[in-house]
Amino acid sequence: QVSELVQFLLVKDQKKIPIKRADMLKNIIREYRDAYSEIVNRAGRTLQQVGEHGREGGRVLGETLHGLTLVLPQVFGLQLVEIDTKRHIYILINNLPRAEGEYLCRGKEKEKMGLLLVILSFIFMKGNSVKDSEFSHKPPVPHFPLVPCSLTPPFPGALWEFLHLLRVYPGKQHAVFGDVRKLVTEEFVRQKYLETTPIPLTDPPEFKFQWGPRAEKETSKKDVLNFVAKIQGKDPTFWASQYSEAEATT
Repeated sequence: QVSELVQFLLVKDQKKIPIKRADMLKNIIREYRDAYSEIVNRAGRTLQQVGEHGREGGRVLGETLHGLTLVLPQVFGLQLVEIDTKRHIYILINNLPRAEGEYLCRGKEKEKMGLLLVILSFIFMKGNSVKDSEFSHKPPVPHFPLVPCSLTPPFPGALWEFLHLLRVYPGKQHAVFGDVRKLVTEEFVRQKYLETTPIPLTDPPEFKFQWGPRAEKETSKKDVLNFVAKIQGKDPTFWASQYSEAEATT
């Protein structure tokens, strides 16, 4: 059960899939549920041992078992945290991607995290919530006088308009990001980096993008504001409201 749990956690972590306690009990622990805490601790020690023998980027489970909040910092810098106390859903998080840090991932995954950081920054600077409409295929409407009509987004919503200005189009296959619409509305949401919440009594249906619990854990508003300030060449205090909020949540 220990080795199975190790593999189970690592496989789930590869795609950042939220982990259900029920799945661990059903698929891994099974009839040994009375020894659940011991198995989890032993899995942590096994992961630590693997890392110490030179395997690239290890993860270490800690000792705190109440609510299954497990610390994995020594080798891989990961932590298993509960994000849904009712359904007992957990995610493995790390301190990366940080807004000004390096990424643990490589290649296209690193590029995706870069896009995610831009999206998180946009949401924060817009007041922590960005309203969007359901996708449609309406003819383009020129929202930006200085932008050629061909570059005007056919999809309504502030986030898509913003990404369109960056030449990232939700209706086209991107060489690095692939299906951008699917990446943002499905993959980032499934990984708990983003949350989409329907807005009641809207026609056509509208919803809002917000930071998800993984984003809240893996980065901070202060990091994001520093990132924006660096890009803009300004001091973070230039944005008084965001600066106050970032300092208050540090």
